[in-house]
Amino acid sequence: MSEAASRGPQRVVIVGGSLAGMLAAAAVKDHVDSVEILEAHDLPAGPGPRTGVPQAAHIHWLQAGGAEAINALLPGSIDLLMDAGAHRIPVTTDMVIFSPEGWYRRWQRATHYVITASRDLTDHVVRNEVLKDPRVTVRTHTKAVGLLGDRRAVRGVRLRDADGIASDLDADLVIDASGRASRLPGWLAELGVTGLVEERLDSGMVYASRFYRAPVPTRGWPVVGVQADPRLRQPAKAGGILPIDGDRWHVSLMGAPGGEPTRAAEHFEPFARTLRHPVMADLLEHAEPLGDVSVTHSTANRRSYYERLRTRPDGLVALGDSVATFNPVYAQGMSVAALGALALRDLLAAGPTRDLAHRAQRAIARPVHTAWTLATGQDIHFGTTKGRRPTFADRLLRRYVSRLSRTATGSFRAATALTDVLALQAPPTSLVRPGVLLAALIGPLRPQLDSPQFKAAERTLLNALSHRRTSRT
Repeated sequence: MSEAASRGPQRVVIVGGSLAGMLAAAAVKDHVDSVEILEAHDLPAGPGPRTGVPQAAHIHWLQAGGAEAINALLPGSIDLLMDAGAHRIPVTTDMVIFSPEGWYRRWQRATHYVITASRDLTDHVVRNEVLKDPRVTVRTHTKAVGLLGDRRAVRGVRLRDADGIASDLDADLVIDASGRASRLPGWLAELGVTGLVEERLDSGMVYASRFYRAPVPTRGWPVVGVQADPRLRQPAKAGGILPIDGDRWHVSLMGAPGGEPTRAAEHFEPFARTLRHPVMADLLEHAEPLGDVSVTHSTANRRSYYERLRTRPDGLVALGDSVATFNPVYAQGMSVAALGALALRDLLAAGPTRDLAHRAQRAIARPVHTAWTLATGQDIHFGTTKGRRPTFADRLLRRYVSRLSRTATGSFRAATALTDVLALQAPPTSLVRPGVLLAALIGPLRPQLDSPQFKAAERTLLNALSHRRTSRT
């Protein structure tokens, strides 16, 4: 083993000051001498919007697996997020979700949770915790425009500052966390590294989102969602309401080609009434809109299989959206980035190794694969999807998962099996364990709900709102 390999990387450069970039810094900072983050834009001092994160306008949550990974990387950070106004939502205890197979029951015993907050707040808390460490610095208004090295090893990055002046920056390890706009495939090609396998699956979903002043106390208020049903002939539609910081609801509506939401504010709530159930529209009648409607068409599932490259240069790792992006309806991106960063940290903590970058890329691919299987396994069945059509095996798996989902509406065992996987705390293969197969065979043990399951206190609040609305009219 060479001297460099025996002592491990000492100088790390991270391309991108995104959440993934900050988590990458959290992963490596205790094992190296210095970490420098290159960011093309400004970083806000507080929980404000960051340029280059258009997805921040749309609903986000941290799955339990992702939240626990962030807490492992930055101990106490989830408590800080909660103190700043985020919500810890027990699954499915505080969820009113209409799945294609029916209403999920609000079991009194919660097995998992999600953390809901604005993306700006989540970024702010993580960024603050990372940048407290004097070993971590940020160079803003600086773009990485290429890699230094060759097909065997990356030795740094080529930079361009705001004035267009180019320079080189040496590093023992380069981490690409530049997100959806990553140029890493092209940079590798310039070094002579070819053969990268990439995959894209696009349901064509369009997102429209808006913030609302919540008409009820948000602490303890449930997540409300209506999922799309790929079995229906009409364009898929879905939506969700998340309680977030600032006594707000964050609302996103989604529609496939032929049934897309628009940017027009006057169309937002009427579109919510066209979902498979009007529960969201009924709630929004009582809420106060805050700001305009934001729209995005960038909802494709895209994956680059860096772990499969036959020639993989040492000293280079890709993380977060640089590796894979998912249809945001499944709320996986932040959690997958956190789990990938945690895998990187654990490898560094295990001690120096010659093939650190290669082993890290394979470890990062594991949570990516789980999320990819979940997202594409659903999206492939929509009629508008481009990239690949479902095979017989895909259709057979879909029938089984649909049966399991229907069982979950009235079976705690089936519901827990599903949420284990959705929380990114168990692999999809866990859904075919004998006990889960038996539960799916038996079917739901309780009758299906025929309406949204609001608690008595929630219904009291909603009835009071309706009475007030009626009195005003």
